[in-house]
Amino acid sequence: MTYRWLLFDADGTLFDYEAAEHQALTATLADYGLDAGPEVLATYQEANARLWRDFEQGLTTPDRIKTERFARLFEALGLAGPALDPVQVGEAYLDHLGTCSQLLPDAPTLLDALVGKVRLALITNGLTRVQRARLAHSGLNTYFEAVVISEEEGVAKPEPGIFDVIFGRMGHPHRSEVLMVGDSLTSDIRGANRYSIDACWYNPRRLPRDPGAVDPLEIRYEITNLLDLVPIVLGGKSVEE
Repeated sequence: MTYRWLLFDADGTLFDYEAAEHQALTATLADYGLDAGPEVLATYQEANARLWRDFEQGLTTPDRIKTERFARLFEALGLAGPALDPVQVGEAYLDHLGTCSQLLPDAPTLLDALVGKVRLALITNGLTRVQRARLAHSGLNTYFEAVVISEEEGVAKPEPGIFDVIFGRMGHPHRSEVLMVGDSLTSDIRGANRYSIDACWYNPRRLPRDPGAVDPLEIRYEITNLLDLVPIVLGGKSVEE
């Protein structure tokens, strides 16, 4: 299959989101005299993940996520009081997260190998204030001809509407010429399926596919290393070539 465009997810595919999240949460809670130990981090991650899944299903909004994840964290930890206002803490967290632009180790090598040989675009379920800052700090924005952030468009993966937006900015290529690359089955892969474009699942942890999915997912490629994408796209060429 020959692809003219690669459509990348951001967090967990190119950005090391787990490292950024941990760093930003640690810094934020330290501002309020709290320690982000393993239990606190796990509690936050569970609350945050649930809210983003709700967002994918249209059950909540980005503005609610910014505050609600900290409200749930403080409730679970038994912390309350005017000094821990979830709105203020949420704002502080966004400030810290916007400066955390760590990339996954092979991401720069991958993009350097692809740029100029195939056209690149980015589609992310994220918050504008955070994603724009991280794209600039990391230099990722120099690789992509088109970038779409869900908060700016009012629609998120896996809904077809956000793919309509990015395809418009890409000049409406034929769907057979586009490959979606992402780590999330529920947003990236399901979104690609709903839009009838091929999907490459980046699965570094070798997680099982969900056998209980109501609509079984179609995954054309599955990779555990980002650089495995190069021969798929460039017809067998390695990074060194």
